[in-house]
Amino acid sequence: MREENRAASLAVAHPIVVLLIDDQRIIGEAVRRLLKDETDIEFHFLSDPTQALAEAERVRPTLILQDLVMPDVDGLDLVMRFREHPASRNVPLIVLSSKEEPAVKAEAFARGANDYLVKLPDRVELIARLRYHSNAYIAQLQRDEAYGALAADLHEAASYVRSQLPAPIASGPIRSAWEFVPSATLGGDSFGYFDVDPGHFAFFLLDVCGHGVGPALLSVSAMAAISRRTLPEVDFLDPTSVLGALNEAFAMEKHNLLYFTLWYGVFERATRTVRYASAGHPPAIVVAAGSAPAELRQQAMPIGVMSDAVFASAEFRLPPASAVYLFSDGIYEVTRPGGNEFTFGEFVDQLASVASAGGGPRELLAAMRGVQDCAEFEDDVSVLELKFD
Repeated sequence: MREENRAASLAVAHPIVVLLIDDQRIIGEAVRRLLKDETDIEFHFLSDPTQALAEAERVRPTLILQDLVMPDVDGLDLVMRFREHPASRNVPLIVLSSKEEPAVKAEAFARGANDYLVKLPDRVELIARLRYHSNAYIAQLQRDEAYGALAADLHEAASYVRSQLPAPIASGPIRSAWEFVPSATLGGDSFGYFDVDPGHFAFFLLDVCGHGVGPALLSVSAMAAISRRTLPEVDFLDPTSVLGALNEAFAMEKHNLLYFTLWYGVFERATRTVRYASAGHPPAIVVAAGSAPAELRQQAMPIGVMSDAVFASAEFRLPPASAVYLFSDGIYEVTRPGGNEFTFGEFVDQLASVASAGGGPRELLAAMRGVQDCAEFEDDVSVLELKFD
């Protein structure tokens, strides 16, 4: 179901609720009689303008009718007070006046009125204006409610994706830490790690194109296929075998034209060698004391784009006490407040600086938020840290 259709299906019915504020009870009775046959319009009358804000908060009108000349309260000031109050800020407001005065009308509009009527208007005109303004406001309420429900669904989906991510490894010769920060709309990052056998440890990170439920579902499916080793006839010790099987299983024409980037590596405990391959993904970064950061990079097309894509692997021997970082591009594709983009080389330097100071993924995110001077990232952000003693 398309998002806008889903939003429409979540719309809640709202009655038309009219609140009239006028110190003359005869006006209240006259309007009540004009509306008495309109069974879908709920009418409320208030003769004490000093209680107007409280009454609006109580009855939750879809339209306010308000006289301009009343004792104790200036009508134009009351219009402005309605616009300042959270319960009535967006409620359509029609001011009532005893005569047509262009200057007063202009001031009423300047202070937030939506319409102007000389009282008492013709019944047909009054009802038409009440329905017009109320229905527009009700449509706005329904959109807000529907998209609020969709946002809750997306948040629940993001929580589900998070629940599928592996638990951090707190102790042992291989330790892990990570941060997972979906953007405002649900995205397609995921990652994992597992023992292929007693001598080999595999780890990966993938990033599906786009945002929303579709990319998230594809991301979880691909993550499960790797972590649970459900791909048929695949040697999970061989990164090229894994990438080739994924490319066949997740061809974009079979998955709503979605594709994903991936970095996959296997650590051999006996030799400290990482054998790795990449499909359009940023390189892994190795940080070790006394050495410059190393980039584990392999060029290839993303998974699912080309059926005949060729993937190659490479090897790297980890120095003692090394840390390997995998990440999605949302962590470094940021812009400084002045508009200058942050380069990948600058990001590698930032990462090395954070790691050398004893920081991890959380501190790296804080540093990058400082670079862009903004707490929110434009894209999904995932950072996986693996420390190898």
